[in-house]
Amino acid sequence: MNSIARNWLIGAGTPIVLIVAWWLLSENSTDPFFPPLRTILLRFQELWLFDHFQSDVLLSLGNLFLGFVIAAVAGVAIGFVTALVAPVRWLIDPLIHFLRGIPPVALVPIFISLIGFGTQMRVTSIALAALFPTMIATVDGIRGVGNDLMDVARVYRLTRKERVLNVLLPAAAPQIFSGLQVSLQVAFIVMIASEMLGSSQGIGAMTLLAQQSFMTADMWAGILLLGVIGFLVNLLFSLLKRRVLAWYIGSRRMARAA
Repeated sequence: MNSIARNWLIGAGTPIVLIVAWWLLSENSTDPFFPPLRTILLRFQELWLFDHFQSDVLLSLGNLFLGFVIAAVAGVAIGFVTALVAPVRWLIDPLIHFLRGIPPVALVPIFISLIGFGTQMRVTSIALAALFPTMIATVDGIRGVGNDLMDVARVYRLTRKERVLNVLLPAAAPQIFSGLQVSLQVAFIVMIASEMLGSSQGIGAMTLLAQQSFMTADMWAGILLLGVIGFLVNLLFSLLKRRVLAWYIGSRRMARAA
């Protein structure tokens, strides 16, 4: 068994073992705050696969996707300009380092005050919070491109557009994707926080409402759904990253083998 298959087996087996242990240990539970897993899964099915799938699950995922896409496009674009244009870098660098120090969740009340409660507030909060990891990773990736590579581009008389698309972007892609993955995790956290603080719809809002109404099984079902979505979103992005950066991963393996 190669290392990749072994890692996948361990990764898939650990959650299964934990779920089985949770099921067995909670089977006869009478604690109102820790209901049996059987009850939680039943409420999970009733709530998230039927009653609130379209009104809350799809709404949350739509806000997450839209906010992340805005952050990704804007982060890469601003990062390129910041890295390549020195005056812009001098102007933006202090602002970047100031805003990156603010916890992303702390931005949500500000947007509630400025924009109000609604989809626009949630998407804006997600996009701005997720912007900085991608932008900073893009700047570092572009500025880390070696002079030898740029000298080759000049020798071949590549235009500025060709240098950006065919040299800088591929060379910085591994670091950009690392920043995008961090941005996705930040976007997911802020999605939940924005729904809990400023919404009556969405997975976060429904989970908080269940906790405040002492509907413990519904609360656990919401937490379980958030864990499943977080895991699947990160898994899908990792698969996309491996596919897009297959050339880079292959070159690293060849270098290690040599």
